[in-house]
Amino acid sequence: MTSALDTLRRDFGGDIIEPGDADYESVARSRLVVGSPAYVLRPKTVGDVQAAVRFAAGSGLALSVRGGGHSFPGFSTNDGGIVIDLSPLATVEVVDAERHLVRIGGGAHWGDVAEALAPHDLAISSGDTKSVGVGGLTLSGGIGWKVRRYGLALDNLVAAQVVTADGAVVTASADEHPDLFWAIRGGGGNFGVVTSFEFAAHRTTRVFFGKVSFPGSEAATVLQGWADYLRTAPEEVTSITNLANPLAGGPEAPVEVHVAFDGDDPDAAAAALDPIRRLGTVIEDDVTLMDYADVLVEGGTPPPGIHVIAHDGLVDHESVQETLRILAEAGTSAGAPSIAIRSLGGAMARVPSDATAYAHRGAELMVTTFTGGPAPVIEAARPVLDGLWGKLAPHLSGAYANFLTTADETDVTAVYPTATYERLAAVKRRYDPDNLFARNHNVRPGQMS
Repeated sequence: MTSALDTLRRDFGGDIIEPGDADYESVARSRLVVGSPAYVLRPKTVGDVQAAVRFAAGSGLALSVRGGGHSFPGFSTNDGGIVIDLSPLATVEVVDAERHLVRIGGGAHWGDVAEALAPHDLAISSGDTKSVGVGGLTLSGGIGWKVRRYGLALDNLVAAQVVTADGAVVTASADEHPDLFWAIRGGGGNFGVVTSFEFAAHRTTRVFFGKVSFPGSEAATVLQGWADYLRTAPEEVTSITNLANPLAGGPEAPVEVHVAFDGDDPDAAAAALDPIRRLGTVIEDDVTLMDYADVLVEGGTPPPGIHVIAHDGLVDHESVQETLRILAEAGTSAGAPSIAIRSLGGAMARVPSDATAYAHRGAELMVTTFTGGPAPVIEAARPVLDGLWGKLAPHLSGAYANFLTTADETDVTAVYPTATYERLAAVKRRYDPDNLFARNHNVRPGQMS
């Protein structure tokens, strides 16, 4: 009698890696979490992905789908289950030069995309890390250095090829499976394995990028002035302000205002960025003209025993002032976590909140904290973290899935407003009624009405 594993070996043309194999240790873990799956499947074709999904569906084992492997909660691996590692499916191809359409494999990383598109003078609004996967970032949003001018990564998606839970291959677009197309733009990995994405890229130039730093003692005034300015700043400007940088002194660290001006005109850049320079006493200014691909940073893998936890929240206009007051105080106090505050708005905010499954279009800022270290360090930091997020909670209007280490019901509720969740649950019922794709900020299949 043919077993499911025998069928997989017959139908699957990629690599099947099991415990004890030479490559196992390197592919079992994700970038942030150590795992011990029973099988790591590395497909070479869409047909291989179909075979892998069918095997997973019949196995009863947990299934993880890995693009870049940067998932903070560890969705990219598991213990005792199956990992579909899409890294061999990483092509980047300009398929329509006139319309700037780009097809990208589900296992590609954003650094590869930026490098491949640079010779064509094209770019796609993405994240800010080279090794982050196109899939994980796009399916839950995609907030990066072009977000105010070109929106989220998912706002530039025009079609996707998806292997659904029954092993079928479908195209999701405005014209084909529009319900699925709506859902994958913000609904994460809940609905299938995206084997390729088709984006509308934009013409790009070099960009002005760097940071302007101010004394930590000026945090309160700099933060408020920064937020006030970003409301009316040219959409070519996107900015992140960092507090309590652990590499620059923690609570003693300067306030670092990182800026990107999407254009190569020095006069326009100066006019757009000088108001930021006037926010306080400038102690460092390293803004310079560079290729967009060089703006993206390398993403590291923590050494053994080192953990990284992240948490985030979104802030609407009416809560900005009080949120920044809390953050200025926390960021300059003992035990402060690393704090990042991202500017939003612009093109992202012009998309209706129900147009995609990413619904938090009205948010003006995103606040994220990061804490890293051995387990005892993480545990020692929790009282301060819990206290900070307790103070912030009344002023938050949701959360962004890609910077959450946890994925409990509270997190899912924050990521998906009620109306969005209910619509997602209906799509889930159609495409994944048995919840095969559950390792994510999970949307459970809706009940038949």
